[in-house]
Amino acid sequence: MNKIKKGDIVARKSYGKDVIFTVKNIINTKKEKIAILKGLVDRVEADSEIEDLEIVDKQMVKERMKILHHKMNQKIIQTKETRSIGDYQIGILTPSHKAKEKIVTGKILHLDGDKKYSQKSYYYYKKLGLNAIVRNIPEYKQPRVVFQLLKTYNPDILVITRS
Repeated sequence: MNKIKKGDIVARKSYGKDVIFTVKNIINTKKEKIAILKGLVDRVEADSEIEDLEIVDKQMVKERMKILHHKMNQKIIQTKETRSIGDYQIGILTPSHKAKEKIVTGKILHLDGDKKYSQKSYYYYKKLGLNAIVRNIPEYKQPRVVFQLLKTYNPDILVITRS
């Protein structure tokens, strides 16, 4: 068995290796070693006994990431397709789409305490064609800067996510 250390990519055996994590920290208790885990793909934190963890090979990580990107791209394609509700058309317009009136989405300001998820959110907002400003701001600073950012950007929607 490989020794688990901070930074390793692991999965929990007792959960059927359903979520892939990065080992954020290892805590030594009197009885055992506990790993603090951060989701690699899913936005989740957990802890686990070291004995329950298994190092995940790079090929499995690549496969999971490929599946995730495929699912997200399918959702984006579905979202971009125009749907009818009564007499109204909703959706995101594309150059190949002809419509009687253009639908403009509101401006989104998204504050996120985690750099990786800030980047991921920005990527998907742009892929969806949404007007979004994403700022990576540590949680402890968010209360001090949110008012100024609201004044600066004047968004229609404010999203605050924490790590």
